[in-house]
Amino acid sequence: MLTPNHKRIILVGKAASGKDHLRKRFESRGFKYAVTHTTRPMREGEVNGEDYHFISEDDAKTLIESNFFYEYVIFNGWVYGTSNVEFYSKDLLIMTPKGISLIKPEDRKQSFVIYVDIEMSIRMTRLANRNMPGDSMTRRIKADEMDFTDFNDYDLRISNSDF
Repeated sequence: MLTPNHKRIILVGKAASGKDHLRKRFESRGFKYAVTHTTRPMREGEVNGEDYHFISEDDAKTLIESNFFYEYVIFNGWVYGTSNVEFYSKDLLIMTPKGISLIKPEDRKQSFVIYVDIEMSIRMTRLANRNMPGDSMTRRIKADEMDFTDFNDYDLRISNSDF
């Protein structure tokens, strides 16, 4: 059921900052996660339909053209998009700074954005231990630095890494 004025929590953070860990903590307390679509290759341990809906480039193009997405971005060469249904029916999302910038003003008022911003050294250690098909640590860090330049549209910033 779509409810345009419901409240939601949106997590945003650079690669390996702990967004998924925080998401799972919220889910364990009953929050419903909005599974986004992506053309990114699936990583080891990810489950299609739980972590992301993994789709082809052609499927992404079709969904974009049909206005299926509330917002979508191209990050690191891959499409990431939140469907209208997921955006308006779930209360927990993970988005990029660009995705947050695409939120309608009336929906932003109903959204609480948490920026997970931990030290680069911790992120690099986590990234070094992550299997990332079609990607590299250097590329992710460079893309994040560009994506997060001047990012300030958040309500709470978490900088401690002990979660």
